[in-house]
Amino acid sequence: MATSSLRQLDIFAQMVASGNAAICARDLGISVEKVAQDLASLEMRLGYRLFDEISGNLRLTAAGRKTAEAMTLLSRDDPESWSSSKVDEPDPQAHDREERQSIVLAAPAPVFGRFQEALAAFEAANEDVAITLDLTIHLAEEAATALREGRVDIAYFYALGETADLPSRYGWSEQINLYAGNTHPLALQDSVSAQDLATLPMLMMERPNPLRRIIDAALARDGIRTGDPVLETDNMFDIMTILREGAGCFAAFGPLARDLGRLGGIRRLALERSLPVVEVRQATGTRAANGSAATALADYLFL
Repeated sequence: MATSSLRQLDIFAQMVASGNAAICARDLGISVEKVAQDLASLEMRLGYRLFDEISGNLRLTAAGRKTAEAMTLLSRDDPESWSSSKVDEPDPQAHDREERQSIVLAAPAPVFGRFQEALAAFEAANEDVAITLDLTIHLAEEAATALREGRVDIAYFYALGETADLPSRYGWSEQINLYAGNTHPLALQDSVSAQDLATLPMLMMERPNPLRRIIDAALARDGIRTGDPVLETDNMFDIMTILREGAGCFAAFGPLARDLGRLGGIRRLALERSLPVVEVRQATGTRAANGSAATALADYLFL
């Protein structure tokens, strides 16, 4: 695959198709250890588990099933994003969905991870409603376009505040923090200044990654400068390895920041000045009128 992100998604698709890590590794021509490593990296970026267990016969989590369904729908629009596999076959439940009220909910994967249980509860309580998940929307301009074109009914997205052309409501804020290996000189300091940051070598996600884009925009808006990237990758295993080696620092927010803070050998920098926060906001389309199932879901997710 062209990037770490697409390679990891391809492995996930092959895992769903094969139902077995060893078969997946054989079909892709890589080791089982590499399959497990890339899946762990993907799960860390998404912010939730995809499989209950990857040894023996695979068991998808509820969130993993939703993700596989969302990626199947995506592959119909962008077949080059996934390799050919069983996950691309027609959905046997498609007819049932047409018989029920349909809601398309867009959210970045880490945001979906936050309300996946509430979403499952809503579906269980409303059997006449079929919810389709879209994981391709991350930023305000993407949400505005998808809502305007009627491709989604509810959109969660990352923003630095409300925008004039997209009425939305504030959900919550997620603090951007910087992380380094325990032995990094700045990790040993009681306070890290703006001057320290200006020359700080950085590990960054790939430039097209929406998390990278919103972090860059937040730092630029607040006039915060960092050093040039020494690595740009979406492979969290590589980032964690290099962080522990002390070769750079990494900016993160949300579930990814939470998970990094729990890892051994990695420490959050004690910044003299707090970095900006990223807002998670919700907007609805024209079909989400008062009394509709989409409006009920939008409100329910705020409870």
